[in-house]
Amino acid sequence: MTTTQPRSILPAGMISVEKARARILAHFAPLPAVELPLVDALGLVLAEDVRAGFDVPPAANTSMDGYAVRAADTAGATPADPRTLHVVGYLAAGSAFAGEVAAGEALRIMTGAPMPHSADAVVPFEETDEQERGRWTDAPHPTVRIDVAARPGANVRNAGEDVRAGERVLPAGTLLRAAHVGVLASLGLDRVGVHRRPRVAVISTGDELLRPGEPLAPGKIYDANAFSLAAAVRECGGEPRVLDVARDTVEAVTARIHDALREADVLITSAGVSRGDFDVVKDVLAREGEVGFWTVRMRPGKPLAFGRFRTADGRTVPHLGLPGNPVSALMTFELFARPALFTMLGRSDWQRPVARAVAAERIVNPDGRRFFARAFVSFDSAAQRYIARLTGPQGSGVLTSMTLANAYAICPEDVPAIEPGEQCDVWLFDEALVAAAAAHAAPAAADD
Repeated sequence: MTTTQPRSILPAGMISVEKARARILAHFAPLPAVELPLVDALGLVLAEDVRAGFDVPPAANTSMDGYAVRAADTAGATPADPRTLHVVGYLAAGSAFAGEVAAGEALRIMTGAPMPHSADAVVPFEETDEQERGRWTDAPHPTVRIDVAARPGANVRNAGEDVRAGERVLPAGTLLRAAHVGVLASLGLDRVGVHRRPRVAVISTGDELLRPGEPLAPGKIYDANAFSLAAAVRECGGEPRVLDVARDTVEAVTARIHDALREADVLITSAGVSRGDFDVVKDVLAREGEVGFWTVRMRPGKPLAFGRFRTADGRTVPHLGLPGNPVSALMTFELFARPALFTMLGRSDWQRPVARAVAAERIVNPDGRRFFARAFVSFDSAAQRYIARLTGPQGSGVLTSMTLANAYAICPEDVPAIEPGEQCDVWLFDEALVAAAAAHAAPAAADD
């Protein structure tokens, strides 16, 4: 892998991916907390610590169907030399036994039922003569034969075995998964405070765009960006709102922006931030808000706008202006919008897992920008290494290259080409690959 200095064709003032992202993230913070029903909080982040108000379980209970006994009464029991105990009653889960199990006694007990006083072990049905005697409801028996000695605590779940009263069970910042929701329910909570989902307005601009479902006409194309970006917002945990296409006039773009700002926490636009005659978005944004326009040292996706709008009700709404080419729009979303939305959700885990892979073919970097090549990465179990293959043509309008990819192969700014057989960093976004990376990948760079 030969390195060179960035080539002179780069525009003056071009900034790095890291610098652009740092500038953007400086304006984002976790959204205020809201209380939601437990299932609705799935996938969101706890806004405050959750502590237990009582032990879980609140009382010792049995983990098996069987007989609650004093372990000492079963000492030395074997099938050849069993112990016989007097049965004092029956206890199902959800009930309590008012008495106690005295020496020489047993209580027939079902899984989950609280342990009676004085009993310290449970002998499973399989270690008694239960099966020989038939169903309890058909013929209650005054005695039970115990064929195996029980140790104290056998098949008993102690009070507080899972959670102790006063314990911090889940800290603020926890991303709630299904198991977390179950723990919250076990604490008696039906609602929980989480950082709410960001509301994201998405606007595509361009006279050539049609909404999907409209008849295709000469010179027109369907608006893919609004829908791919809205889907990406939803994948991140946000709530997208797709607005109608804004035509390439100052009036149309202005109207769409004012409409978007009414309810949005973030505004995302695509196209209109380059240097073309009809790229009016940059002019409207500069007039209506505080917006900066940058060129970022990356491919695909070079033009980028970021700024803020002040709404009539005093809110500040950040804006990300993404390029119009479909691949560029999704790539800049990945690098800048995804971290911003994760920050609003209270999450810090926006960085994709990174591994090292061997290039199966030449990856050319023509102009000294960081090249994010769409790649399909597989694991060669015989060689114990990852192999990265390009998904085909890498043009910024080839949206299908994104559908075929399960990773991005990264060619650094100062590398004109990665040759076949050379290694490169790959960003993984396929769950199976991520799991394999954790087990097999060599240490790699922590960032872009």
